[in-house]
Amino acid sequence: MEIEPIGVIHSPFKTGEEAPHQPIASNSIGRIEIFKEYEEGLSDIEGFSHIILIFAFHRSEGYSLKVKTPHDENLKGVFATRSPNRPNRLGLSIVRLLTREKNILFVEGIDAIDGTPLIDIKPYVPNLEPKTGIRIGWLEGKIEKKVVPHF
Repeated sequence: MEIEPIGVIHSPFKTGEEAPHQPIASNSIGRIEIFKEYEEGLSDIEGFSHIILIFAFHRSEGYSLKVKTPHDENLKGVFATRSPNRPNRLGLSIVRLLTREKNILFVEGIDAIDGTPLIDIKPYVPNLEPKTGIRIGWLEGKIEKKVVPHF
């Protein structure tokens, strides 16, 4: 399988330590630069309030199948977390789309570090997402349940 970036994420965060752990914790503005050869694929995106960014954790090195999170002292399986240290180093964030200027998207709620390779964009469509029967596993009681992002 070969995956090539379609663009690059620009943010105020230069290191992973500076970046928020989740997009819901951030009101930071980011700039998503889509490479010119993919600009036509942005047609009609302006109608969506939120988009899903799929990106590469390009500075992540190695991984462990059991990880510690900020929410719990006990080790958790990496696939039950949102750790950037994973076998395929893919990240996902839902951000608010503010505006588009040609091949540049301005977004709010960015949590990726500056220079992060963007793999794909998808529109966030809440009507297509499950709304009932949602469980949050080991995070139950450790974080507030939020149905809609704060932005």
